[in-house]
Amino acid sequence: MSLTPQQMDQKIDEHFAYEHHDDVEGVLATLAPDAIHDVVGWPDGPSHGREAARNFYQTLFADLSGDQVTPLRRLHGEGFLVDESRWRGQAPGRPFGLEGRGRPLDFRLLHVVEFTETGQIQKEQVWIDLAAILQQLPQAQ
Repeated sequence: MSLTPQQMDQKIDEHFAYEHHDDVEGVLATLAPDAIHDVVGWPDGPSHGREAARNFYQTLFADLSGDQVTPLRRLHGEGFLVDESRWRGQAPGRPFGLEGRGRPLDFRLLHVVEFTETGQIQKEQVWIDLAAILQQLPQAQ
């Protein structure tokens, strides 16, 4: 049995809500135990397994705050979805290895998410607009 677009939307929206509230345990609970979590360009590379994604989320929640996510477009396929969104907030930490210094930040991101038959996230691949981030967070020479 394949998930309906509505079931996939419900799970990814739950995942995003946990992210919005900086709830590491909630986010991890939406992932399959053997999930692959891949933020393209993340220095540690993809993580394999729910628990291995913990460091990414703890770091992310310390580096970015006050997030407002605006959905732009969502496409569905057989057992997967593609979600394009716009993120707005502040960068108090070192997002993506860049000194944030509390500056405002606004960028687009794309999630490609595959689901298990039971509705957990099997693979989450995230693409960020690093060019926009670099323009907003210029680094000291």
